[in-house]
Amino acid sequence: MRVARAVFELERVPRAVAVGSFDGVHLGHRRVLQAAVDAGIRSTVVTFYPHPRTVLGNRVDLLATLERRLELLEEAGVDETLVVEFTLELAEYEPEEFAERILRPIGTGVVVAGETFRFGRARRGDLALLEGLGFDVRRVPLLEGISSTRIRQLLQAGEIEQAARLLGRPPEVEGVVVSGDERGGTLGFPTANLRVDPELLVPEYGIYAGATAGHRAAVSIGVNPHYGGTERRVEVYLLDFEGDLYGKRLVVELWERLRDERAFASEAELVEQIAEDVERTRLARPPVLPSNEGKS
Repeated sequence: MRVARAVFELERVPRAVAVGSFDGVHLGHRRVLQAAVDAGIRSTVVTFYPHPRTVLGNRVDLLATLERRLELLEEAGVDETLVVEFTLELAEYEPEEFAERILRPIGTGVVVAGETFRFGRARRGDLALLEGLGFDVRRVPLLEGISSTRIRQLLQAGEIEQAARLLGRPPEVEGVVVSGDERGGTLGFPTANLRVDPELLVPEYGIYAGATAGHRAAVSIGVNPHYGGTERRVEVYLLDFEGDLYGKRLVVELWERLRDERAFASEAELVEQIAEDVERTRLARPPVLPSNEGKS
């Protein structure tokens, strides 16, 4: 998938365009993306960075970094993506101006969107306006109950399986491996300490089973209360792995929430519990996902 950062980087050719933030690329998003792919001309996503709501002064706990979002868009079969820098100036574009300065110059013929899609200054633009401007608008029925907001709520409550059903894939936590306390190695379970983008949502504190880099992984999210920690840590123990992960980016799938984090009476009791967590991780399975949801 080709990624452009400015309108002039894309040639003017007939395109089916999906516009939006697509945070998390959940099942509802994938239905829209599939409709763009099925249009039979060059499928293109116009998306924004940073997230529009953050630029407008609101806090948004993102479900995916831009890098991960682009990977997921590529997996959905999109031909090209235009990443538009969202600024306060762009937020003031009238809907007609947005259409003529962003959509028209790249050859947009078809616009694919959910039925409630809004855009432009004060969200004044809608699909009817785009039709009036001469675009072929393809309305995609919404999937009831599926939204980035709902997925955030589920993850903040540790409801991994339910979030997975709305995402259409296991939830993830992503970060770059940095040095930590190296306490896990002394306990016999060396962990990769992740530096997570502060804008990313991190699920409810606890111990999780999952996978990353081709290995099952036991994941600790929290403050490590046994050692009196106060700073949030995301620590990943890769089963049956040997090697150096420092500086590497890891995208960690979360399959199951195993338990709350807690302090233990002794370090021996802690090690015993970690060993149990690891064995449960070895037996864990990815969340069961409906095979037909999100398809048009």
